[in-house]
Amino acid sequence: MSVLSAKVRLRRRAWFALWAAPLPIWFALFFMGPMLLLIAMSFWSVQNYRLTPDFSLSAWSYVLSLDFLWSTFWRSYGLSLISAALVSLLAFPASYAMAFLITPARRLTFLGLALAPFFTSYLVRIYSLQVFLGEGGVLPQLFHSVGLSGASLLNSYTALFLGHATLTLPVVLVLQTLALGNVDRTEMSAAVNLGARPQHVLRHIILPAARPGLSLGVLFAFLLSYAEFVSATYLGGGVFQTLPILLTDLIRGGQQWPRAAVVSLLMMAALLLTSLVAVAWAYRQKGN
Repeated sequence: MSVLSAKVRLRRRAWFALWAAPLPIWFALFFMGPMLLLIAMSFWSVQNYRLTPDFSLSAWSYVLSLDFLWSTFWRSYGLSLISAALVSLLAFPASYAMAFLITPARRLTFLGLALAPFFTSYLVRIYSLQVFLGEGGVLPQLFHSVGLSGASLLNSYTALFLGHATLTLPVVLVLQTLALGNVDRTEMSAAVNLGARPQHVLRHIILPAARPGLSLGVLFAFLLSYAEFVSATYLGGGVFQTLPILLTDLIRGGQQWPRAAVVSLLMMAALLLTSLVAVAWAYRQKGN
């Protein structure tokens, strides 16, 4: 009997291991492996435009000695953080309406419409924004018709934010709607029956209950905006130096892959630290 039970336990463990194996394999192949290669590459050197595996601190000393490195770092971080916060605020009214004010069938329809932009290439959407924001475009003409400046909006922080919003708004909208949709209606009904005002229900019941999903929405918007290169190039015009632009400039300037690896590691460190803080905030105990 014990032998049979041991075989059953062994089969169960093998079955669970079979289902669990893809996750660590994927993690090793597509995260740990490339990251270790990136760390090693940051200590290599470039000789005669050829990447040479050796151990050198030249790439680190070069990048860390750049006068504009930290200003570029904080500009990228700040722009991404502000874009994530603004996109989350813009998406919240629509997410709230889909979660509480319409039927589940219509909610699915609206969520499908929210995901529709992903059916088109992101680069195509950015090119279309150039038409809207450029000189003589739709928005400048609209501003001119109401007596405002009709100058081009390209190469500005506004254009850069709209590019980030184009990329992140659908993701934030879906995450917020799912988070709000899982809020316990019983607590909301009890608070309303006890005379709580709508703003109090929102502040003390809905937002705390949906905090994990809302926080992850902001985090995903930040992650997508932080490493975004297309908007910074085609809408910002490269006027605002960001880390992705610095990354490409280092690669183009003599195939400096080790220097680019150093910048990439700095970006990854900032992303990981921000993610840990955001997740800790999202899942912290109520009242802390």
